Amino acid sequence: MLSSTSVAAQPSRLGGWSSITLTYKTSPRLSYYVEVQERSQGVAKDFFYHEVKGGLSYTLPEKFTAMIATGDYHTYSNTGTFKNRLTREFRVWQQLALTTKITPLRIDHRYRIEQRWLNGNYRNRFRYRFNPVLPLNHQSIVARTLYLTMYDEVFFTNRSPYFERNRFFGGVGYQFSKLFAMQAGVILQFDYRPIDDGVKKNFLHASLLFFLDKNSDFDARQPNTLD
Repeated sequence: MLSSTSVAAQPSRLGGWSSITLTYKTSPRLSYYVEVQERSQGVAKDFFYHEVKGGLSYTLPEKFTAMIATGDYHTYSNTGTFKNRLTREFRVWQQLALTTKITPLRIDHRYRIEQRWLNGNYRNRFRYRFNPVLPLNHQSIVARTLYLTMYDEVFFTNRSPYFERNRFFGGVGYQFSKLFAMQAGVILQFDYRPIDDGVKKNFLHASLLFFLDKNSDFDARQPNTLD
């Protein structure tokens, strides 16, 4: 069963999608994450979705990072601003990310397993995201770096027809300092539904990314969102 309630009859107009992510790094290996997000059917009107989530991340040897996280997700009707809630979802997930680098290009491969309770109904989901980032004026993401970023992510379930969603993002970002980055671009999202072969929705996306580090030797990580 797909999350059809959240995508059914979505208007074809360009939507809005914004997020704020905070990363707090307490040691070279341990980090905490929090992200808040909202989406709208128009670029800045008819807000129909919001979420808050966070987790704990631990960097393993050989460029692997493991994460466990949870979140709360609300979907509303397509008209108005957060009116007539349709679904509420509680979610827990486990994630493994592999980072590779071909200087200056850096690539994340992200594998995620989700346990979801949608209006009290349980389901599983599996996700894979391919996320390269290319800095344009430095060899890595450091202060005052302009960069190109994109990702493509596929979503699967353990129930037929198995394929659920494809999400593509392409955009540009700027790492202002050790503490703050901003990126913007376009999200193209396709949700598969057997009843009509699927629906698609495109969004303008903007995100603010904040980084806090207890260590003075800040090691800039690849900027990305948790979603």
